[in-house]
Amino acid sequence: MPDVRWSHVGLNCRDQAVTEAFYQRLFGFRRARVVPVDDGEIIFLRQGDVYLELFQSAAPSRVHGDADGPPDPGITRHLAFQTDDLDAFLAAAADVPVSLGPLSFDAFISGWRSVWLTDPDGLVVEVSEGYHDAG
Repeated sequence: MPDVRWSHVGLNCRDQAVTEAFYQRLFGFRRARVVPVDDGEIIFLRQGDVYLELFQSAAPSRVHGDADGPPDPGITRHLAFQTDDLDAFLAAAADVPVSLGPLSFDAFISGWRSVWLTDPDGLVVEVSEGYHDAG
């Protein structure tokens, strides 16, 4: 089997500039590349080894944008990030709609907390503090 690595998540955006600014401000993404296409451009954002690919779209959204994300098969439930300080993140993101939480999962992992918020296109984004693998 050849080596296979994570590449990116492609996001459809009503306004690429607004979505780009959101992920830059809250999650530290930076523009890595812009690829011109017939009807505009594709913007690649990078944060470490993680890439987001932004597509302009005028199609109506089917994303629910509530709780921890839509339960529909074939639609991304949410993107997830980790932080060392959820309270500081929430203070920096005070203007972003929260769809659920913050919730504590101390019953499973001591100190694990998460909040779910929505990006400019209604995609749910989870931010957690304190999660770690078993063992």
